[in-house]
Amino acid sequence: MTATSASTRRQLLRAAASLALAAMLARPTYAAELAFTPERYGARGDGRTDDSDAFARLSDAVNAAGGGVVQLRKTTYLVGTQKPGPDGAPSEVRLMTFANCRRMVTIRGNGARLLCAPGQRYGMFQPDGTPVAKIVPKGIVGRARPYAAMIDARFCAGGVHIENLELDGNSGKHIIGGKRGDKGWQIGCVGIALRNNSGPERLINVNAHHQPHDGFYIDGPREPTPGVERRFTGIVADMNGRQGMSLVGGHGYRIERSRFSRTGRGAVASAPGAGVDIEAQRKKPIRDIAFSDCRFEDNRGCAVVADSGNTADVRFADCRFVGTDNWAVWPDKPGFAFDRCLFLGNLVHVYGDADPRRATRFTGCRFTDDPTLSPTGKLALRKSKASLIKGENVLFDGCAFTMIGEGVLPRSDAAIYRNCRMTQASPKIATPRGTFEGRNIIEAKADLGFSVIAGPTIVNGKELPLRSREEAQKLKDAREKSTSNKSAAIEGALRSSVEIQV
Repeated sequence: MTATSASTRRQLLRAAASLALAAMLARPTYAAELAFTPERYGARGDGRTDDSDAFARLSDAVNAAGGGVVQLRKTTYLVGTQKPGPDGAPSEVRLMTFANCRRMVTIRGNGARLLCAPGQRYGMFQPDGTPVAKIVPKGIVGRARPYAAMIDARFCAGGVHIENLELDGNSGKHIIGGKRGDKGWQIGCVGIALRNNSGPERLINVNAHHQPHDGFYIDGPREPTPGVERRFTGIVADMNGRQGMSLVGGHGYRIERSRFSRTGRGAVASAPGAGVDIEAQRKKPIRDIAFSDCRFEDNRGCAVVADSGNTADVRFADCRFVGTDNWAVWPDKPGFAFDRCLFLGNLVHVYGDADPRRATRFTGCRFTDDPTLSPTGKLALRKSKASLIKGENVLFDGCAFTMIGEGVLPRSDAAIYRNCRMTQASPKIATPRGTFEGRNIIEAKADLGFSVIAGPTIVNGKELPLRSREEAQKLKDAREKSTSNKSAAIEGALRSSVEIQV
C-alpha cells in the first residue's frame, strides 16, 4: 500500500467516524426519550400549588411509553387536595399510578418531598360532612380519603425502582371522620403500594411517614420469580396510622438497614398498629423473606406480627425489636428465625412445632427489660411480665436473658435452651421449662419443673443433676396421676357431703 493510499484510507475512516458521531448526537438517546418530569405536565413544585393533576398526567405518559425515568427536583410538591365529586362530596385524587409497564419504572426523588395538602377528609362522613358516629363495618358510601396511594405500581414486568424520596401523608392536619372496618380506620391511604410486579422491585432511601393507613403496602407475585431482585434499603416508616409496612404476599424480599417506628402514635391509629405486619392474604403465600439490620421501635401494636395466612420462612438478622408498651414480636408462623437480635419487651405466640425445623429459632439473641435502651426511655411489659413460649421445640441457642427490672424470664413448657445465660432481679418465680442442652447458667428464683437436663445447668450456683427425657416423662406422669387421684378424692368427698346434706 502506498503512502498516498494509506493517508486517503485514514481520512475516510475519520470522516466515517465523524458522521457516525454526528448522527448519534443529532438523534435523542433512548433514555432521554423516556425521561419525565412533573414540571413538563404542569407541576409548580412550590409547596403551595396542588400538583396532583400534573402527577396524574405524568403517570399516563409513563404508562403510554411502557415505562421510563421520572426525575423530581429537591423541592416540595403539594398533592392530595380533594375535589367535589358528582354528589358534591370530596373525592380522592390520583397521583403516581403505574400499571403493566414492560420497561423499568424509575423514580429518582433527588430529595423531593410529596406533601399531602392539609385539611383533607379521611374516614367516614355523613352527606352533610359531619363524621359518622358509629363504626361502619364495610362499604364505601361516605368514605373519604385524599388518595389511595401516593405511588402505586402494579403488574409491571419491567420492574420498579424508587430512590431518595419523602412521602408525607400529613395525617395530623386532616379532618378525621368516623371509623370503618373491624378496628380503627381500615381505609387504604398509603405511601407506596407495590402489587403483583413480576419485574424487580427496589426501594432506596424512601421515607413514608404520617400516612393515614400504611407507609408501605407490599403485595408481591403469587409465584416465585427466581433471579428477580426485590430489595428495600434504607427505607423509613414512621408515625403511620395502621402499619409501617404491610406484607401481604410474595417471595424473596430483602429489607435492610430500615426503620419501622411509632405506628399508631399520631392522629390516626388502627389495628394492628404494628411496625411490620406479615399477613398473607387472598390465598397468596409469603416465603423466603429476610430483614437485616432493621429497627422496629415504639409502635402502638407489636413491633412485628405474623399470625394469619400462608406465611413461612422469614429471617431476621442483627435487628432490634422494642415493644414500648406492647409485645416485641408475635411470630406465630413456621420457619421464623432470629439471629443476633435485641429484644426489649415480651414475646408472645412464638410458633412451636413437633418438627424442630419449623419451630421458631433464636440464635445469639439478647432479651432485656432495660428501659434505657428504649427510644422513649420507657418500657411497659405486658401481663405476666414474662415472654409466653407455649409451643414445643422453640430454640434459644446462645442467648442471653437480662431482666434488671420487673421483667421475668420466659414462661415455657417445651422450649429448648442451649448454652444460654439468664439473670432476673424480680423476686417472682420464673418457669423457663423444657430441655436444657449445652451449658446453661440461671441466676433467678426459678422453677424448672420436669425439664430435661441434658447438659450442665447451674441455677444460683448449684449444678442440677442430669435428667433424661424418659426420666422427666416418668416424673410428669407420676405428678399427673397424683393430681388426678387427689381430684377424684376431693370430688368424692364433695359428693358425699352433698348426699349427707340431702
